[in-house]
Amino acid sequence: MIKRTERDVPAASAKRWAAGTLLAILLLSAVSAAYVSGARTAEVLARKRELPVYSVDRDDGKIAISFDAAWGGEKTRKILDILDENGIVATFFLVDIWTQRFPELVQEIAARGHEIGNHSTTHPKMSSLSREKIAQELETMSANVEKLIGQRPTLFRPPYGDYNNDVVLTARQNGYEVVQWSVDSLDWKNKGVQPLIDRATRNVKSGDIVLFHNDSQYIVEALPAVLKSYREQGLTPGPVSSVLLPGQTTIDPQGKQHPAATTIPEV
Repeated sequence: MIKRTERDVPAASAKRWAAGTLLAILLLSAVSAAYVSGARTAEVLARKRELPVYSVDRDDGKIAISFDAAWGGEKTRKILDILDENGIVATFFLVDIWTQRFPELVQEIAARGHEIGNHSTTHPKMSSLSREKIAQELETMSANVEKLIGQRPTLFRPPYGDYNNDVVLTARQNGYEVVQWSVDSLDWKNKGVQPLIDRATRNVKSGDIVLFHNDSQYIVEALPAVLKSYREQGLTPGPVSSVLLPGQTTIDPQGKQHPAATTIPEV
């Protein structure tokens, strides 16, 4: 057996003190890290997700008809003729590279009473851009349209439906409402006339925003039947601005616009 000397006692105490101190430091570090992590999580959760308008809370049968135009233009006049024949005004979201190729069509769309929206300058993925670049995409397109028709767009639809908080906030700070869609005709998939009609007319309700493209393969053949179906369902198609609510509004987690006084249901 080994006897402990008096010298060993202070040494052992010192070791225990050091071990205890190290454990306390480790525990304090863990608590501090957890606090910082929790604070960062709370900060992220507290940031409001900015949403565009996908549909509108209304019960009067109004729906919005919209066409995106980025590439071809040869079917545009026939689309305008069909809309005229049915007494319907629509919104055309134009990319500036399209307006540069077809300035006469931009002027004709406006002359026939239709609404022109901003669909960017170069059709980029907007969420990948800085706020400065986002603003440039909006401004260049609107300035060029203003030169052609004397009026600037007030609506913006992001290409590919791609957005983040910077896109939505920058657009709104520059005077645009950001608009998506709640009914996608998927006409760009070119699956045929009847599939296009079915997609565009089933389960459509008041306040919906319907998306078409001006150069899809079957849009001219399908559009008369689509508009007829809307009439038979008691729906009244019009431009996006005629469906959006005036005054103060809120947007719920599904992207539906409501009057500001409305209580938004929790998800």
